Amino acid sequence: MFGLILALGILIFGFFLETTKTPGFESSKKFAWMFIAIGVLTVIGKLVIMYQKGEL
Repeated sequence: MFGLILALGILIFGFFLETTKTPGFESSKKFAWMFIAIGVLTVIGKLVIMYQKGEL
């Protein structure tokens, strides 16, 4: 369950980087799609693993 929450946090952070206008995050904006992709793949993978174990 912790892995699922962590993956959702990474996904939300990716969306935050994509939409923010804060000057401090301007240099990190290029990593936004990487965080979004990692978050989506991790959430899907975790849900598949939980389904196979019968936890869903």
